[in-house]
Amino acid sequence: MNTGFLDAWAPRMLSVLRIVAGLLFFEHGSMKLLHFPPSPMFEHLQLISLFGLAGVLEFVGGLLLILGLFTRPGAFILSGEMAFAYFMVHAKQSFYPAINQGEAAVLYCFLFLYFVFAGPGEWSLDRMIGRRRA
Repeated sequence: MNTGFLDAWAPRMLSVLRIVAGLLFFEHGSMKLLHFPPSPMFEHLQLISLFGLAGVLEFVGGLLLILGLFTRPGAFILSGEMAFAYFMVHAKQSFYPAINQGEAAVLYCFLFLYFVFAGPGEWSLDRMIGRRRA
C-alpha cells in the first residue's frame, strides 16, 4: 500500500489533534473560571483551590495548545495535572478507570505526554517561530 499521502499529512493531522485537544481542555478551564458553559458543579469554585488551579492550567494550557505555543513544556505540565487529577480524585473510588470515571483523565494524560515527544505538528506558532530563527 502506498502511504505517501498519509505520511505527508501526518504532521498536519498531529496539529489537528493538538488543536481539538486544546479546545476541549480550554472548555474545561472556561467552565471553571468563566462559568461558560455553565456547570452547577463549578458555580461556587474558589480560585485559590485545587480546582481553581486546575481551571487556570486548563484555560491557559488549552489556549497554548490551540495556538501551538510552548507546546512541549505546556503539554508536560498538563500531562502531570491529569495524572495528579486521576490519583487525587478518581483512583480513590476504584482501581478501574471505567468504574471510577477517570478514563478522560488517563487519556488526556497520555495524549499530552505524546505531544511532549511528538511536538506541535506543522500548523503551530512553535513551528513558525522555529522557521524564523533558522
